[in-house]
Amino acid sequence: MAYAYCYHGQTLLASDKCGEAIRSLQESEKFFAKAEALCKEYGETKGPGTTAKPSGHLFFRKLGSLIKNTLEKCQRENGFIYFQKVPAEAPQLELKANYGLVEPVPFEFPALNAHWTPETVAAFDLTKRPKEDTAKPKTDEEVKPLKEPDIKPQKDSGCQIS
Repeated sequence: MAYAYCYHGQTLLASDKCGEAIRSLQESEKFFAKAEALCKEYGETKGPGTTAKPSGHLFFRKLGSLIKNTLEKCQRENGFIYFQKVPAEAPQLELKANYGLVEPVPFEFPALNAHWTPETVAAFDLTKRPKEDTAKPKTDEEVKPLKEPDIKPQKDSGCQIS
């Protein structure tokens, strides 16, 4: 939610709605503080996952500075350019994308084929499979040694070191 409100605030600032952008970024700061508290609590717990410190990860640290810098920029620009009031309520997030190349199509499972009857599905029971006779150990064949050619280093290779 912190990321969503942060980027929504940047979008509002780009569309010259600085007051709403400030409120969105303040909401982002609030969610970031909650997430930071949960991350620190998680990092201090005892157990097998103690090596993970979510509050120290780059994406988390980067978000904090992004929120702070964008909020300062919005407040600075609202103070000498826009002069817009900051609303009491946070702006609603646009959950449905209205941009992109194609319209998203909701996924639907295809209809079942007539061949897939309950008897057919029951025939796939792996516990009723026949015993494999190929599980017998194979006899090891003896590997015949190969005669390797006797290679001696040659001194007359034609190379000279000056």
